Amino acid sequence: MSKLRPRNVSAKARRALIAPMTAGVMTVSVLAGAPAASAQTVPSIESMSSDVQAQIDNFVGQSREQAWNTRNQILDQVKVLNPAAADAIQPAVDAAVNAIFPGLIDQKNAEARAAREAQERAHAEQVAREHAAAQAAAREAEAQRQRNAFDRGPCPADARVCVDLKGKRSWLQDNGNVTYVASAISSGMAGEETPRGTFYINRKVKDEISREFGNAPMPYSMYFTNNGHAFHEGSPAYESNGCIHLPHQDAVRFWNDVPVGSKVFIY
Repeated sequence: MSKLRPRNVSAKARRALIAPMTAGVMTVSVLAGAPAASAQTVPSIESMSSDVQAQIDNFVGQSREQAWNTRNQILDQVKVLNPAAADAIQPAVDAAVNAIFPGLIDQKNAEARAAREAQERAHAEQVAREHAAAQAAAREAEAQRQRNAFDRGPCPADARVCVDLKGKRSWLQDNGNVTYVASAISSGMAGEETPRGTFYINRKVKDEISREFGNAPMPYSMYFTNNGHAFHEGSPAYESNGCIHLPHQDAVRFWNDVPVGSKVFIY
């Protein structure tokens, strides 16, 4: 035997089906949940139940979304009349909604939970982004402090590249602010020392080779004299024939950051 579903009966029959249930539940709910108050401030149970029941009748013939909106309007109106009674009446209203639209209350509650969870996730992600940004700013501030404390020796502020031969150091500057420090360098051996003084980058050859020394590779060469002296990739573990050797990552950084014409100071 097939079961009779509310959506397969007439609007009149649906009203007849839900009216006794909602009226009874509503009366019990109000009696149990509403606090005692004077007649002048709280509407009577009879009038409140009648008004709500009249609005519940409107569920019949509505779409699921319309019924949900009507349900919320009913509860909002009751809260205005008697806030304490709203929580007591809600089960009766929801029972009426579920009688006509099975599962609608659970569906909407699930959607509300999902929306809250999405909002909480978005908030957590925003907090994480702000925390990461604050940490990055703190790291940059510390790096700037260290750059400001860096011993630049006699290297002038307008030099783009500085080399401290005795200290085996080289770094890049921007108006006197240290922007990058090479991890290691080596310079010319005895008898072929790297020249000291002020120079300028006169040309750059990325895939350079040394014909003088059997086509030895000199990647990322940046020449600062006309006698073959250059910054280029090479092992800092070995002294050069006058060039400045830089590890690969440092040679690439110097190549990318130092244009032709840049001032070089070597001391």
